[in-house]
Amino acid sequence: MSSRAELKSLAKDQIKGKIGILFLCMLIVAVISGAAGFTFVGPLILGPAFLIASVRIYLNLTDGGTPVLGDIFKGFDVIGKAVWLSILVGFFTMLWSMLLYVPGIIKGISYSMSFYILAENPDMTAREALNESKRIMKGNVGKMFVLALSFFPWLLLCGITFGIAGIYVVPYMTTTITNFYKEIR
Repeated sequence: MSSRAELKSLAKDQIKGKIGILFLCMLIVAVISGAAGFTFVGPLILGPAFLIASVRIYLNLTDGGTPVLGDIFKGFDVIGKAVWLSILVGFFTMLWSMLLYVPGIIKGISYSMSFYILAENPDMTAREALNESKRIMKGNVGKMFVLALSFFPWLLLCGITFGIAGIYVVPYMTTTITNFYKEIR
């Protein structure tokens, strides 16, 4: 398995020259989600569909592809499964969090690859994607936690710059996590 440094270096290379289109995709999703956020439909329905689309964009990017603006709508083909998966992940994470925060964090991380799995395998059910995420994350939860934690200074930079650094940080972090997923799958 590649080290954190190798995953991050690979991600930097993969996003080089593509930050503009990735930012534009992120901006359009944020505007649409924000506008729909005042309704019931926004967070519950659009959020999971855009998450699947985003995952597909980054999977394509890490395979050497170039993102296209229209890709932000390519998560709506599995909208029902994506919504159900989002509900399952939220529900089970909440249940584990009732024990204490640490079990909730551990389970949340073990479920974190379920949207990647569903994006790559649209014929799977939401429950199958969740179970597959738990399976591939066995022994990798700590690695994912440390990888996510390694972005903490970058996220602080986003806060200090009022989100402007997010133009670079979000694609960098998401591409790194996508590469992590591809290694453990």
